[in-house]
Amino acid sequence: MSQGFNLKFDRMRENLPANTDSDQQDHTNPARYDTPGYTRNVCFVWPDGKRIFFNYAYLVSAEFIPKEDMNEIKLEFSGQTVSLKGYGLEGLFMEFLDHLPRIVMAVDGRYTLVRNSGMLTIIDIGVQKS
Repeated sequence: MSQGFNLKFDRMRENLPANTDSDQQDHTNPARYDTPGYTRNVCFVWPDGKRIFFNYAYLVSAEFIPKEDMNEIKLEFSGQTVSLKGYGLEGLFMEFLDHLPRIVMAVDGRYTLVRNSGMLTIIDIGVQKS
């Protein structure tokens, strides 16, 4: 039995046939997906507004590189490598394990006041063809 059928059956049992799945989801944080799921994309946004997205299905490997001054995450997609540089990136790396980040935004490096505070700050996004 498909998951969709189970959800519709549960709504019928609860006498809420008009409710849709989108009504029940909590969209408090648009930068993250609510739950782990199947078809997911991650969108990278630069300070100038440029954007690029990748499907998680093509994420081959990820590497977290802790450094004293700045952390780095390398995401190897089939065909391209995305490099994220910044501060406090370990939590973001752990979220990539479950395909949770939906939007990853970089800020201009001159606006980061507190370095090594543990707060997530991405100052550079690099994309290279493999």
